[in-house]
Amino acid sequence: MIPTADIVMVVHGPEAFDAGDARRLIGLLAPRRVLVAGIMARTAAEESGLSVVCTDERPSVVFRGLSGRSCLVNRGKTPESGRIFGELVAGRLGGLVHVETSNDTVYCWNRGDRELAEEIVRLTGYALVCAESDGGRREDVREIRGCLPGEAVFVNGIVIGTATAETVILASENGNLRAVSGLDPKPHGFEKLLRADLPDIQTAWCKSGPVRSSPPRQGERARCGGRVAVIDHCGHTLYREIGEDVCGVLAVGDDTTAVCGHICSHSGIPVFGVVDGDADTIVKPGYAPGSVVVEVQDGRDDDVGRELAAVRDLETDSWEAWVEETLRVLAGRVRVVLDLRGA
Repeated sequence: MIPTADIVMVVHGPEAFDAGDARRLIGLLAPRRVLVAGIMARTAAEESGLSVVCTDERPSVVFRGLSGRSCLVNRGKTPESGRIFGELVAGRLGGLVHVETSNDTVYCWNRGDRELAEEIVRLTGYALVCAESDGGRREDVREIRGCLPGEAVFVNGIVIGTATAETVILASENGNLRAVSGLDPKPHGFEKLLRADLPDIQTAWCKSGPVRSSPPRQGERARCGGRVAVIDHCGHTLYREIGEDVCGVLAVGDDTTAVCGHICSHSGIPVFGVVDGDADTIVKPGYAPGSVVVEVQDGRDDDVGRELAAVRDLETDSWEAWVEETLRVLAGRVRVVLDLRGA
């Protein structure tokens, strides 16, 4: 037997917290440190009240910075997608001990720490599977596996379309990105992605499905005055922007507004969302009191959002006053679809 108290546990995704897996495994393994990888995982972790250290990094990046024994904890939307995720991470690292709670399995990838894997199996009663991940990838081609047809597909936090097959294949060529198969593309999504420069398709953050299935928990209202953070179609960058000086968020885009509303609900930070009605329903809705969402009547949310960020003062003594003035600026061009002022 080895002391699991010497290990670092890296938890990926919100579902491991929402389903109670993280709490149970922390109780069984008593790791010396628990790191949280991912944006929505951080929200779920903060709501859980567990003693963890949050990071916005992907698991492979987190593991590269560790020394000593460690394991990955994940709950995939299906056992197959969970296995595929572990295979992907292992392919970028080499050996990996992966605890997959969707099917109570401990994977020991690429001849990883077998002794640790066996000890986790002993303590949890999970099954042990030794597996290999070659990490082989074709240059300029990316496969996003484990998709469910009909669910949203993301690259770097931006929805680029809807899956039509279990595997989506993307190709990068001639300074552009195209869907090869398995995707009903969302042209505006590709446009948004490329506007931020063509990503390295091999290292880009790719996923499919909802970013969290549980609703957010309401937190106490944040400060009334301060800085208004601007999040333009990049909801995954939110935690980098919402410091203690932030009194509200200007969110641009349907999905970005939904993600910001969900995360900021727990933080008690109201959101002013600018949308144009092309939401992909990637997260359970939730907004802090004081939030307002407006739908653009003519044009696109991109243009109106950029205009607001340019013409509105992003420092204010009163969030409510800032919202009132912003609505006056937009009068006749938008309709209010959510208004939680006075809530």
